[in-house]
Amino acid sequence: MPEIRQNVATKDWVIIATERAKRPEEFVREKKEPKNIPSLVSTCPFCPGNEDKTPKEIFAIGDKDKWQVRVVGNKFAALFSTIPLQRKIKGIERCISGFGVHEVIIETPRHDMTTALLSYEAVKQIIVAYKTRYNTIAENSNIELITIFKNHGLAAGTSIAHPHSQLVATPVVPSHIRYRVNEAMRYFDDNGECIFCKMIRDELGEKERIIIDSEYFVTFIPYAALSPFHTWIMPKRHMSSFGDISQAEVEDLAKSLKELLLRIYQGLDNPDFNYVIRSIPTSECKTDYFHWYLSLIPRITKTAGFELGSGMFINIALPEESAKFIREISVK
Repeated sequence: MPEIRQNVATKDWVIIATERAKRPEEFVREKKEPKNIPSLVSTCPFCPGNEDKTPKEIFAIGDKDKWQVRVVGNKFAALFSTIPLQRKIKGIERCISGFGVHEVIIETPRHDMTTALLSYEAVKQIIVAYKTRYNTIAENSNIELITIFKNHGLAAGTSIAHPHSQLVATPVVPSHIRYRVNEAMRYFDDNGECIFCKMIRDELGEKERIIIDSEYFVTFIPYAALSPFHTWIMPKRHMSSFGDISQAEVEDLAKSLKELLLRIYQGLDNPDFNYVIRSIPTSECKTDYFHWYLSLIPRITKTAGFELGSGMFINIALPEESAKFIREISVK
C-alpha cells in the first residue's frame, strides 16, 4: 500500500508510491557517455594552461603551475560583489541590487575525471576549498546565506563537463530556508533537543536506511526521501554552520562523500546528480536547534505537474530498499 511520509526536520510530505515502485537496479539508465575523453581539452577554460580564460583566481591549492584545486569568479555570474547593496520598496514592488558572490570551484586539473573517481586526498582538498571560501565570505556582514552545490551531468544542469562545484552567496534568505529554521527552533522549544540530532539517533538505532556510519558522519536515505536515492550526509556533532567543521571532520567528510559517490557511480552507472550543502544563515551561526548537512539527489526521475502544483513529491523507490542496494555495493 502507498504511504504519505513526512520528513520531521523539513516538514516535507512525500508519497511513497509502492504500487509504482521499482526495484533499485531498475533505475540504472543506459547513458550515451562520450568515450575516450582526453585528460586535457584545449578549449576548456578549466583545464591547465587555460587559466587566462577564467576570471581572476581567488583561491588555489597547490603550486601555481601545478594546482590541485582552483577557485575563480563565475564568468557568467548571477550576482556581483562589486555592486553596492541597495534596497528599493515601491508599493508591492520589492527589489535588491544584484549584490552577492558567485564562484566556481574547479575540483581537479583532469578534464576526464569525475568526483567519484578522484583520490581521497583530492576530495579532501575540495572540502578544504569549500570551508575556506565559506568562512571568508561569511565575514561580509551583507551576506545572509551561502550555498555550495555541485551539478553533475546535463540532467543536473551542468554546462561544462570539467569537474567543478559552485558557491553562491546572497544578501537574502529564501522563505523556505526561513521556514526550516523556524520549524527547527519550534521543535527545540517544545522538546529541548535538536530535531536533526534526534533524526541521527533514530536512524542509527533503526539502521534500515543507513549507508555509511563513519566516525564523525552518518550517511543515510531519509525516511521520507523526496526521490529515489535522495541521500543525506550529516555530522554527528551538533553544528549549525558548515564553516565550523574541524580538520578531522573535513577528512571524514571527504571519505564519506567519496565513498557515497563511488557507490552511486558503480551501482547506478554514473547517473547525473546534484548535491548541496545546507547550512544555517550566516547571521545566526551557532544555535542549539539547527544542524547543517549535505543533500545529494541523483537525477534519475523527473519533476512533473503534480510536484510543481502541490509542492509534494512522489517517490517510486522505497527508501529502505534504496539504502540496502547502495550499502551492499562492493566498492574498491
